[in-house]
Amino acid sequence: MRALYTFGVYCYGVAIRIASLFNPKAKKWINGRKGLFQTLPDISNKEVVWFHCASLGEFDQGLPLMNRIKHENPEIYLIVTFFSPSGFENFEKRDHLADFVCYLPLDTPSNARKFISIIQPSSIFFVKYEFWGNFILAAKKFGSKIYNVSGIFRPSHRFFKWYGSFFRSLLKQFDFFFVQNESSKHLLTEIGITNTKITGDSRFDRVIENSLSAQPNSVIEAFKSNDKLVVIGSSWPVDEELLIPWINKTSFKVLIAPHQVDEKHIEQISKGITRKVERYSKTSTESIKDIDVLIVDTIGLLASAYKYGEIAYVGGGFTGNLHNILEPAVFGLPVIFGPKYKRFPEGQAFINGGFGFSISTLNEFEKTFELIQSNLNNISAKEKRFVEQNAGATDQIYRHITSN
Repeated sequence: MRALYTFGVYCYGVAIRIASLFNPKAKKWINGRKGLFQTLPDISNKEVVWFHCASLGEFDQGLPLMNRIKHENPEIYLIVTFFSPSGFENFEKRDHLADFVCYLPLDTPSNARKFISIIQPSSIFFVKYEFWGNFILAAKKFGSKIYNVSGIFRPSHRFFKWYGSFFRSLLKQFDFFFVQNESSKHLLTEIGITNTKITGDSRFDRVIENSLSAQPNSVIEAFKSNDKLVVIGSSWPVDEELLIPWINKTSFKVLIAPHQVDEKHIEQISKGITRKVERYSKTSTESIKDIDVLIVDTIGLLASAYKYGEIAYVGGGFTGNLHNILEPAVFGLPVIFGPKYKRFPEGQAFINGGFGFSISTLNEFEKTFELIQSNLNNISAKEKRFVEQNAGATDQIYRHITSN
């Protein structure tokens, strides 16, 4: 089965090379890995801890634990790898302590052996649910301890299918699983994996850190002034198409931070808005006071921008890629999102708590918005308590890995 898995990895490598001829993201994926092994540092005399993150969201989940490890053990050499260009290109916008960051090489046996032999990690942390078989096997053979952080498992995952014996064998190489919820723990128990603990989602720790260190933004402050502000974060075209009719008639000021900030997408949003609209990159504290809608056309401002809002809409819920709803929640903003949130347990938790709201149509959005307005303070207070009560995953994980 490992041979079949590896064959699939090679096929993926070929496919993405072909895609790179016409797809910019695939091209970045290929170019970012060119000459990678020549860039790896000489760290033979240091203890190495390696975190692997699929993208920026997983980096945010692992970040509190990374920083805790480095604060407590400054001599450790911290390596972080990314699978996706969106993570690798934006991690510097976070307050991190990584010593070296690179792409993860394609998961072939030779790449895995070579990578592990060079960095020689004492511990490896796979964040959330991206597991690369040849790297796991090579690391286990070397003697590394392997952990899963903020793991989330669903019945649809291949580990729990009739054909999943090889993938189940990979999970059994792990020293410990720190999972987000009871259902994940139960699924692992059913396949004979009991070295698990429910520690929750470490992103709660991350968003609390962010809220405490969020810097003032004079442009957004001037834009909001004394008005009420709705923040539309990480929106996709389908979100914007639904919301623009409401944006054009509401009395609220609106800040839009789209998921993609390329020129074509920003222009598309601007053309649909009939109120006074301006881009963040083209305005100033003096010129922005009369603007009704501000489009944030740069990456890295959204998490702290939420603190200026009253209500948030978070995108991705119509595509099955719901973005981070914890970022507005830490500031007490009730969160509205699309209907496809089942892969994100925090979505259901927010709905159950009465501060998350799923909508499918403009009419549902408008009714939900009115409902939130009528009870905003109570909803916001419940939400803040929820975030505080779910913090602490980092402490639990750190105590476990340092005591075993």
